[in-house]
Amino acid sequence: MNSAFRDIIVLKDLSLLKAVGIAILVSLVGFAILDQIGVITISPTTFYWGANMLGGFIFGIGMVLAGGCASGVTYRTGEGMVGAMVAVVGLTLFGLMTSTGVFKPFVDTIRGATTITTAEGANPTLANIFGIPHYILALAIAGVALILWAVLAKRGEKEKDEASLYDRIFKRGWGWQSTGVVIGLIGVVAFWASASTGRMYPLAITGGYLSTARTLIEGQNYMTWLPIMLLSTIVGAFIAAIIAGEFRFRAPAPKVLIQCFIGGGLMGFGAVCSGGCNITHVLSGVPQLALSSIVGGIFIILGCWAAAWWMFLRPMRNL
Repeated sequence: MNSAFRDIIVLKDLSLLKAVGIAILVSLVGFAILDQIGVITISPTTFYWGANMLGGFIFGIGMVLAGGCASGVTYRTGEGMVGAMVAVVGLTLFGLMTSTGVFKPFVDTIRGATTITTAEGANPTLANIFGIPHYILALAIAGVALILWAVLAKRGEKEKDEASLYDRIFKRGWGWQSTGVVIGLIGVVAFWASASTGRMYPLAITGGYLSTARTLIEGQNYMTWLPIMLLSTIVGAFIAAIIAGEFRFRAPAPKVLIQCFIGGGLMGFGAVCSGGCNITHVLSGVPQLALSSIVGGIFIILGCWAAAWWMFLRPMRNL
């Protein structure tokens, strides 16, 4: 998602953003169906607008500095990228400092001062704000989006790809349509799998690192569905990199490692402050129509743009 948001202003390329949009639409429909048949319960995160805005903005800056979002540094760790590993250390350390350490009083204060609930005390979503059943509004939004896509999409015949299925999966970059559909389906399956263990929320990242670290530090078992999913993601990325012949340890210059650590630290603080990282908000919360995730996601994008402008566009304008 770092590239998806950054490329909008740096490269004027919307390909990855469209993949994110497709993933959100697939999850939007999938979550609505699972909720309607009673497999899951829509569970929006708490709406503390001040913390959502501040944390999201700082997280967005951090993921540009780190060279990847929370999920990006996770799978790149499995590929052997040392910079991503350093970013994970920063994310975990500052996440712990924010959730249980020195930054906790500040975050608790801003959360408490800006929390908003519905009249019934529920966390607000677009559905309960407008008094519309969630599945009806979700399917309506998805339907309108698909109609607009069909009207605006450019039609053209694709050249026949003679490559083998193995090469198309492991050797080439996927198109934005297939990428978005697969990630959206993974999100839907994740919500079902997580709910089946008693955790009523789909994909997330930062909380998995914090739970794993607390297990190692405190000696108590915090290894529930989320940290196991997270560690499995790293293993999956490692296996895929081995199959594709791309795994090797790669370390950037020391100053870049410092930048990755700082970026990871900002992501850790921002994710805890905002109540979630880009996965928690954009891929998991927005499909639930959660106001917290919509606001948090918007400010993640704004933080990403601010950092991308400062790091990439501003120097070019000064040439």
